[in-house]
Amino acid sequence: MSGIFFLLPIALALGGLFTWLFVRAAREGQFDDLDDPPERMLRDE
Repeated sequence: MSGIFFLLPIALALGGLFTWLFVRAAREGQFDDLDDPPERMLRDE
């Protein structure tokens, strides 16, 4: 039972960190254009 008092705050902190990183990346537009970069690689010569 003492392990839950150690692991639960770590799990909540990691979950909050990854949520914050995802929201930050979404606001910066990282997920706006997912189709063009692979096609751009094929078109550039």
